[in-house]
Amino acid sequence: MKLEIGIAEKNLEKCVALLSIILSDEMTLYVKLRKFHWNVYGESFMELHKLFQSQYTELEEIIDIVAERINKLGGKTIGTMKEFIDLSRLKESPDKYPSQKDMMKELLEDHETVVKQLRKDIEVCVDKIGDAGTADILTGIMEQHETNAWILRRYLK
Repeated sequence: MKLEIGIAEKNLEKCVALLSIILSDEMTLYVKLRKFHWNVYGESFMELHKLFQSQYTELEEIIDIVAERINKLGGKTIGTMKEFIDLSRLKESPDKYPSQKDMMKELLEDHETVVKQLRKDIEVCVDKIGDAGTADILTGIMEQHETNAWILRRYLK
């Protein structure tokens, strides 16, 4: 059935493509948080272990929201690690097991990268695609990343 929600089909396709990139960023950060959760060590082990767990748990919800938005707009949601890696604007660091401080620095950089990218993505949704609903969802996600970046920044001061 054809989707009739006031957004041109061409723009729906653009939005689905953009959301697929955002989904890939979120999945990449999710996997990185899991890795750091499993491999953190040192004096603040339990505190950081729990912090990373709370952040990846939050990302699970974000990932589901983005994936479902893709479906609501008539798209198919990608779901393989290769697809996520190919589209993600974040970089993985295989075979590296950083110190606590370096984990937090890397996560902070990733959250800040996501925030900056989401600001641009929101503009695209509003100005070029005409999708206020997706822009609203992305604004909430951006605010969650801003909070997580703030928390990590406090550890690093």
